[in-house]
Parts: sequence; C-alpha cells; structure tokens
Amino acid sequence: MLQGITITCFAASYAVVLLLEASRLLFRLPVRMAVILGCTVAGLVAHTAYLWTLASGELLKAGVAPLSNWYDWCLLAAWVLALACLGLTVRRPQVSVGLFLMPLVLALIGVAYVLRDAPAFSRGTALLTWRSVHGLALMLGTVGVLLGAATGVMYLIQSYRLKHKLPPRRGFKLPSLEWLQRFNKRSLAISAGLMAAGLLSGIVLNLLNRGQPSGTVAWTDLGVLSSGVLFAWLTLAVLLETFYRPASQGRKVALLTLASFVFLVLALGFVLLGDHASREAPETSWQTVPAEPWARRSGP
Repeated sequence: MLQGITITCFAASYAVVLLLEASRLLFRLPVRMAVILGCTVAGLVAHTAYLWTLASGELLKAGVAPLSNWYDWCLLAAWVLALACLGLTVRRPQVSVGLFLMPLVLALIGVAYVLRDAPAFSRGTALLTWRSVHGLALMLGTVGVLLGAATGVMYLIQSYRLKHKLPPRRGFKLPSLEWLQRFNKRSLAISAGLMAAGLLSGIVLNLLNRGQPSGTVAWTDLGVLSSGVLFAWLTLAVLLETFYRPASQGRKVALLTLASFVFLVLALGFVLLGDHASREAPETSWQTVPAEPWARRSGP
C-alpha cells in the first residue's frame, strides 16, 4: 500500500492547503481551518510514508543509498517545512502562515521532481553528509536544552523575587518573566525539532553502515535508547505546553525545561559511558570516496 503513494498524493494536499489559505483573503468559511489542518496532516502522512519507502525496502536492497541524493534531500526539506507549517498553524490559527510556507514546500517538491534522475551521492559522500547532520543537530539540540534550563532557573529566581517583593540587588538584573517564559517555550520546541533531526540522521547512518566492517550501532544501545527517551520527553513537553493551558504558564514551563535538562544529562552520560561515542566509524574521508556513484534513481 505504501508503494502506491506518489509525489502527487502529498503535493495535491499541500496545494489544497495553499488554495484554502489564499481564500482567507476573499471570503469567510467556518470549517476552513479544520480542512486546512486535515489536508496538512494527510499530506504529511503520505509524505512520510513516501520518504520511508525511499529509505528502506526495495530501494535499499537495490543498492540505492537511503535519502542520499538531491531528489531525497529536497523532499526531506519539504517535509520539515510542511511540519513546521503545521506546528505554526496549530499554535497561531489566526495567522496565514501557510500562505507563505506552502509555496516553498511545493517549490522544493518541484525541484525534487526535476532532479529525480540525478545520480545518487557516493557512499562516502553520503556518510560524511549524514554524519555532519547527525552531529550538528544533536549538538544544537543540546545547546537548546541547556539554554532552556538556564532561562528556567532565571525564571524561578525572578518569580521568587517578585512574589516576595525582594528589592533587586545591585549588579544583578534578570529579564522580565514574560520574556523568560517565551524563551522557554521556544527552546522546548526548537530542541525537540533538532533532536528529531539528530535521531533521523542517526537512523540513516545505521542503514548506510549496514554490512560494513565497522558494523552498525545496535538499536538497543544505551546511547540510542536514552536519546530516544530525551526526544520523547521533549515532544511530550511541547505537546503539554501547546495543548494543556496550565502547563504553558509561568513556573510550569520553567520546570519542564529543567526536567529536559535532567533527561539530557542522563542521555549524555549513557552516550559517553557506553560504546556509542567510541565506536570507530568506517573510513569516509575525501581520499577514500569510491569513484563509482551509486545507482541512479529511475523515477519518482
């Protein structure tokens, strides 16, 4: 059933979303937002299923690197942008964010279709690219969690000071509670997105390393499991902050970011103490990149 999904399936859904967003300028429609969200979710589901078929199954058996050519990269970028559009629409339904983001999503899909016959990256290039994405995304996600934890501590201190009407100390000034609360919310969302990118790129790296001398990282590795738990917690925190109103106010946001810091420390501890970080990677420097590129993609 998944193999029956084509680019047309999700591109059509995104095009409908764009038309509905544009219709806001012309007339009012009570059910429009529900249809916009439904079409966006339907497009993302089909888009995700299509990307999965590119990264597994017959494509992998045929020797094609998963998500390792310009065709796949454009579709993946379009998926990330569509997901961001959905998140922003849910958070700010009164804002016509889809009117500006959906044209970019459709443009990326169009570029992908044009590049559908471009040769795939060599295995060495694919490994270098995905390893860079993996490391950078996890590093930036870690920084996001740490920034959120720091501002969470600042929020609790500032809230305590104002609640007990303590005079400000000389040389010690903190931002307003409103600014700290907004920063905490954004750090949660950004950290969750970056951790998702890190986990996705790690899965692709494992697929690329399948059958290599260095082997793959076991899915039960403590570093992998703890990173998954951290991502699950960040996702839960974002959902609570978005849909559960009491969790989006004041101290609760700060406590969510501090809890994320605890999960981060545990995850980093498992990674550093386990064999995930010390595993020797296969040689993929530019000197050893194979001359022969991997198979061309025959079509969408």
